[in-house]
Amino acid sequence: MAKSTGREPAAKKPDDAAKPPVVREPAAPPAPAKRGAAKSVQGAALDGRPWHESHLAMVRRARRINRELAEVYPYAHPELDFENPFQLLVATVLSAQTTDLRVNQTTPALFAAYPTPEDLAAAPPEELEELIRPTGFFRAKARSLLGLSAALRDRFGGEVPGKLDDLVSLPGVGRKTAFVVLGNAFGVPGITVDTHFGRLVRRWKWTEETDPEKVEAAVAAIFPKKDWTMLSHRVIFHGRRICHSRKPACGACPIAPLCPSYGEGETDPEKARKLLKYEKGGFPGQRLKPPPDYPGLAAPEAGPR
Repeated sequence: MAKSTGREPAAKKPDDAAKPPVVREPAAPPAPAKRGAAKSVQGAALDGRPWHESHLAMVRRARRINRELAEVYPYAHPELDFENPFQLLVATVLSAQTTDLRVNQTTPALFAAYPTPEDLAAAPPEELEELIRPTGFFRAKARSLLGLSAALRDRFGGEVPGKLDDLVSLPGVGRKTAFVVLGNAFGVPGITVDTHFGRLVRRWKWTEETDPEKVEAAVAAIFPKKDWTMLSHRVIFHGRRICHSRKPACGACPIAPLCPSYGEGETDPEKARKLLKYEKGGFPGQRLKPPPDYPGLAAPEAGPR
């Protein structure tokens, strides 16, 4: 193990799904890049020194982060409840500007009322709006759902297509939604650039781009295609559980030694642990029906409105 920097997070605790994540002893930060490097990344290392590295070193560090996250989140998965491609497509459209938990609490009644594209395309707009009201922006989302369902009925025989160009031709479906469906319903690799993913890859200095398509292209150039879907799940899981937007739990982060932005959040291990969410903090996750290997608790069903 590399020499300690003297700012170690807390020691490893027994394996317990409801307890905070394992925190490894920080490794020494990467050595400064050699002069003349064609590309470089700058930030702050764990010990406070400036972070300089070549483009190649950044790629190696990014791939190591992915390997570390695979150990932290071996159960990473899409956090929307679904049983078929159509349900996943609808749930993903509904997930815009709300939480997956809110969507999961809303879709059981929606799918019971309108189980197929043909059913949903014929839904009275007012009734559909009322069913999806808890997800917010319900009028715009209802228009998208009615439009994409009619397109599935009329153009694709009532089936969700398994090609990117076909999916993004549907009303309300962009690249992010399309890659969620392709990766998780059809096994086609894709990078899902949501707000969590974009925030973390910029914190990790994988890219400085803010446009989702440019972020997607930059990250795709770093990783093999076969890794794209699971990489997306791991990064999003980490963003929701530990590397939060306003108060990242730096002191409880298992990849802190690899992060150029260490110190943006709480570095005290005990205080950082109090910031952990979902199964890392001992709380329910976002799915009412999580996968069998999920170590946390199932989310509660929606109460009366």
